[in-house]
This record gives sequence, structure tokens and C-alpha cells, in this order.
Amino acid sequence: MASAEDPEMSRDSSVALSLKICCGFSVREIARAFLAEESAIAQRLVRAKRQIQERRLSLDMPGGEDLQLRLDAVLDVVYFLFNEGYAAHEGDVLVRRDFCAEALRLARLIADSPLNAPKVDALVALMALQAARAPARVDDGGDLVLLDRQDRGLWDRQLLSLGFHYFDRSIRGDTVSEYHVQAAIAATHARSAGSGATDWPAILELYDHLLTVNHSPVVVLNRAVAVSRVHGPGEALAAIDPLCADPKLRDYHLLMALRGHLLLELGRLAEAADAFRAALQCRCSEPERRFLASRLAECRREPS
Repeated sequence: MASAEDPEMSRDSSVALSLKICCGFSVREIARAFLAEESAIAQRLVRAKRQIQERRLSLDMPGGEDLQLRLDAVLDVVYFLFNEGYAAHEGDVLVRRDFCAEALRLARLIADSPLNAPKVDALVALMALQAARAPARVDDGGDLVLLDRQDRGLWDRQLLSLGFHYFDRSIRGDTVSEYHVQAAIAATHARSAGSGATDWPAILELYDHLLTVNHSPVVVLNRAVAVSRVHGPGEALAAIDPLCADPKLRDYHLLMALRGHLLLELGRLAEAADAFRAALQCRCSEPERRFLASRLAECRREPS
């Protein structure tokens, strides 16, 4: 970790190296986290290691203002760890609860330390509220269950309570971070009695705000789900069409999965089938692969 006198290592390089060394992520897993090519991540890791050696950067804990400057990178690492646990990119299981639990533990340690800031509380709230859904995200056979079909009685009430506790803590102060907005979206889902009672217009408004903070293709993709609930699948499809040309999403199965879902809702079965086939060509977990195959089979059924 760079000392106060040395030029800082870039945030992305610091995060990638931390995921590799501290979290044991493979180059492929890091590439998926960054939506980058594996070769680019490998080069980034080599450059980061060389920078440490050539500049003789200290790995000691920094202090004062320098430590605060590193906080965002640390939170990035923790959230990447959580995301890999919440929706594994590969493997036989969808949810790796050990990853989620460790990420939540680390975030709470930061939140309960002198380093705490409202954005840390917001990250804890976000992860706790999302992790609460884990018991309902797969069925007894290990197959994926979409949010609108989940048995909300299975959601972890202790984690929901923890999430709302930290969410209340996070609203002190004047700063609104990306984590605040994401936590507010998760809280809106958690408060609803069921998918039919979800305040989708409020969620869409939150996504609109999130785009002003982080205009990433993944946020655009997630926002399209809310657009479909508020304005219909046609408008949602138009919202994600530009993403199909984004090289970062070339191998991102969720883009084609959502596109297939929207086309299926519109009754455009042949196009939906093509989208699900494209999604199946991407790397994903086995539960997701089975789900995509079932949606593809649905496209082949003759309309009644």
C-alpha cells in the first residue's frame, strides 16, 4: 500500500491486487468483477506488483488522511467479495454464503471502527438487506428463484433488522453515496409484502438517481427491470438495446437473459430464444444455466 509520500497506486489496481492476494480471487473472477478482459486484469496485476517493488511501497497500515483516502478502495474490495458470494459467476451453487458472511463481517468491523462514515453504514445495510434474501433465492433442488416468486417468509429476519439498523445510521450527515442509493433500493424491496406490492416507481426514481452517481452499464441494466415494471417491456428493451454494443458486456450473461425475458413478454419468441442461447454461451453458475435453459424451452412452446 502506497505511503503518504509516494504517488498512490490507482484505485482499480489496488482493488484488483487486494482481490487476488487477500480474497484469493482468480484472474477470471477479478475480470468478471470489473467487466474486463482477463488479459487486461493480468497485466494490471503485473504492473501493480512491479510498482510495489520499484517504488518500495510500504504494506504497513497508513494513518490519518492517507488512511481515509484508501477507504473507498477497501469498500470496493468488500463489496466485490459480497457480490461473488451473492451471485457466484461460476460453479454448482448460486449463493456462496461464506463469502457473503465474511464481507458483511469485514464491513461491520469498519463501520464500528474510528474509520466509520455514513457510506460504510450504507454498505453494511445494503449487504445485510440483500443477504437476507439468500434462503429464498434457490429452491430445495438448488434452482434459481426470481425475486417476484420468492417465498418472503424465508427471508432472514435477523439480517433484515440488521440492515435497517445500519440504514438508519447511514442517513446522518449530508453525503449521499452510491451505497446509500443501492441500500434504499434494497430497503424498498424489503419493506414490500410481495412483488405486487413493490413500489416500482420509487425504485425507478432511485435508479435514475443512481445513474447520476454511477453511470455504469450494470446500473443501466438493473434500472431496465424497474422500467419494465413501470412503463412496460417495450420501453425497457429500448433502454438496454445500446448495451448490446458495449464491449464490457460482451460476455455478461445477464444482459442477454434480461433481453430474452423482455422479448418473451412481448411475444417475440424467436428473438427471445436467440437471446437465451446467447446467454447460455456465456459463463455463469449452473443454477443460472438451468434457469436459462428452462426459459429457452419456454420460447419453443407452441402458443395456446
